[in-house]
Amino acid sequence: MDKLIYIIYPLLLAALLIGSRVAKKKEWNEEAFSLDQMKMLQGFIAVLIMCHHCGQKNSASWIDERYYTGGMEFFVPIGFVLVSFFTFCSGYGLYKSLKTKKDYLKKSFIAHRIFPIIGTGYLVAMIFLLVRILLGENLKLDNNGLWYVLGLKLANPNGWYVIVIPFFYLAFYLAFRFMKSEKAALFAILIFTIAFQFLGASLDHNDWWMRGEWWYNSVHLFVVGIWFAKNEEKLIPGIKKHYKLFLIIGLLLILPLFILSEYLKGVFSYYAEYWDAPDKVFRRVVSLSGEVLFSSVVVLTAFIISLKVKIGNPFLKLMGKITLEFYLIHGLFSELFCFAFDGSLKSFYIKNQLLYVVVVFALGISSALLIRYIVGMVKKLFAAR
Repeated sequence: MDKLIYIIYPLLLAALLIGSRVAKKKEWNEEAFSLDQMKMLQGFIAVLIMCHHCGQKNSASWIDERYYTGGMEFFVPIGFVLVSFFTFCSGYGLYKSLKTKKDYLKKSFIAHRIFPIIGTGYLVAMIFLLVRILLGENLKLDNNGLWYVLGLKLANPNGWYVIVIPFFYLAFYLAFRFMKSEKAALFAILIFTIAFQFLGASLDHNDWWMRGEWWYNSVHLFVVGIWFAKNEEKLIPGIKKHYKLFLIIGLLLILPLFILSEYLKGVFSYYAEYWDAPDKVFRRVVSLSGEVLFSSVVVLTAFIISLKVKIGNPFLKLMGKITLEFYLIHGLFSELFCFAFDGSLKSFYIKNQLLYVVVVFALGISSALLIRYIVGMVKKLFAAR
């Protein structure tokens, strides 16, 4: 085992906490839910997601022993929790914008909020497609080639998020644009979320959309984010009043809920179709319930902590600006330098774990900056017309 890989843990902690400030007794970080703080947090989460994907390539239990090196096991089972931060912040941010920006839903909401996500995701997918061609994948139009171009199959294995989240943005738009009351709109989004998760649980693992539990096991935090934003004037003072109690309860629940989540997945499983279980949907719903509880507590506890801890440094600010681009493109390099690109194609294997992570990180950031520049130029071009 390459023990040098363990250096990433203190480095990540330093990246998060350098420049941070802890509020004094009876004082608070009043910017805990500000756009700036949320962007920096999401930027840091994007780096953790990179570690999750790298861990899946060198520390996951299902990896062939020839390629298993260990050391990043911590990141392997928590990908859905990390994405849950994104969905919470998305729901929270949309509602805050609705309340603070005039005619927010009437002024090209779809063009300004949904199309940029889809466009960036498609651009990265085409980069992945080009790499697949260069690596020798057979991409005839009647084979995967057409489906990759249409986006019905993912050239970017990690590109599912930019397919899923626009549906939730659209649900938000329709609900708050046309429902008679905000309560009705929130309830409609809750029903949509439950239906989306049930649809996902009803489908077997496949090569198309909704191909696995990661497509739906973090989306519940979207509606939680909206609910929190809608009620924060009541919730935050209540949390501050009983801060220690909420913090202790949250911290004490994390480990037991993680154990419960892993236990439910181990006993019931998302993969029951592989032994023709007649109750496979029920098994997936039970597995999902544990992950819903665990991720909800982790995300809410993290934001409780943020009421006392204000983060901020140049690295976090940079990552906060390129979160989407880095999230989408880093997987190109985690695949390209692991034992096989997307499990079967030729790769340029870097066996040393620390070097592997450093290369993925460095190329991920530089590529994200380039993609952001290209997308910015395209936006300016269309704005000028």
